[in-house]
Amino acid sequence: MTLILSAARLVPLLSLLLAACAEPSPYEAPQRTGTMPASVNESSGLAPSLRDSRMLWTQNDSGAQPMLHAIEPNGTRRGELRITDASSRDWEDLASFELDGRSWLLIADVGDNASKRTNCMLYIVAEPDPAELSPQHETTAPVAWKIPVRYLDGPRDCEAVTVDARAGLVYLLAKRTSPHGLYTLPLRPPADGVVPAAMPVAQVPNAFLPQPSASESLLPIATGRFRAQPTGMDFAADGSAAVVLSYGDVLLFPRQKGEPWKAALTRPPVVLGPHGLTQAEGVAFGADSHTIYVSSEGTGSAIIRYQPAR
Repeated sequence: MTLILSAARLVPLLSLLLAACAEPSPYEAPQRTGTMPASVNESSGLAPSLRDSRMLWTQNDSGAQPMLHAIEPNGTRRGELRITDASSRDWEDLASFELDGRSWLLIADVGDNASKRTNCMLYIVAEPDPAELSPQHETTAPVAWKIPVRYLDGPRDCEAVTVDARAGLVYLLAKRTSPHGLYTLPLRPPADGVVPAAMPVAQVPNAFLPQPSASESLLPIATGRFRAQPTGMDFAADGSAAVVLSYGDVLLFPRQKGEPWKAALTRPPVVLGPHGLTQAEGVAFGADSHTIYVSSEGTGSAIIRYQPAR
């Protein structure tokens, strides 16, 4: 007897077959590890400490004090680091890196919702000894050097910034452009003191970031029509992958040995399990270069961890 399937029955069956053939996620389902302390109510960036594998750095968004917050993944507050000689108009991302045998932190004051700013800035500070931090008092750190940010093609809103210290470059991923422009700036101050404009090096297709559904597109919120906008980025310390965060998803871009980052970031990513956060803006690899942490704006927001599948 010949079996004839209607289109209504065939489509779901094909979906099941495709799902069965799909490769398993390289990461386990995300887990909540803790809650941001009360001092962090708008976490807009994350970076791993390179001096203490148990610690993360984060910062509050626009209008906050020029302060970094040291926390543990369970939300334990380790202390605050006040940055002297720095303004905090719209701090949107954070990165850690090693250079000349020292650990450094890059603070990205690059938020520009209206794409009009002419004073976007990257601040570089030395990461302090964790033993100097205390929940009972602030620690201070001066700015070691500054990197002005301007774009050849006009101002850009940007919330995703990271560092390739081996190549001596800072990478910036534009938020509201279509497609999303990827730019680089020199990490070290030029000898003549004149910092060049951020150079466009690639375009990350919109299709790589899962787009809002028809119903989500009707909602003017982060998890609605804006869910595909990139809000954070990090490179694994061992160079094995990049991670890009959007309001809706966590995207892993594996990197082949020796290839430029622009090649990795212009291949379709692996989409990890949804983070489920209201306004996700901070993402970082852990000290092991594989564990991924995600944070969100909002008082009492969750700290989320992705671990490689066993």
